[in-house]
Amino acid sequence: MALLLPDLVERLSAAHGVDLKIRVGIASGPLMAGVIGTDKFSYDVWGDTVNLASRLESHGLPGEIQVSAAVRGALGDSFVFEPRGPIEVKGVGRLETWLLKKATIPAALPSH
Repeated sequence: MALLLPDLVERLSAAHGVDLKIRVGIASGPLMAGVIGTDKFSYDVWGDTVNLASRLESHGLPGEIQVSAAVRGALGDSFVFEPRGPIEVKGVGRLETWLLKKATIPAALPSH
């Protein structure tokens, strides 16, 4: 699904004559999730994995999907990656990252 987003945003941008850009950050790992609040309930997720995904997005490049080493390892050869190099992540240090470019097998993308 994430691979479809940059193209969709580009088409929306062209159709409406505006300069829209998107950055996507994806991390994989443990997190906490649940309903919070007493008067107004909200579902939320939090933890180091959520924070890392946020940092990957904020340090990302417009129109690109930046992923962590865990995501790169989990997806293996089903996708094409381009090394992005290390980024400095607050509270963590330097982490190697990759740009997710495309699926190598058609089944990896949903049909539309």
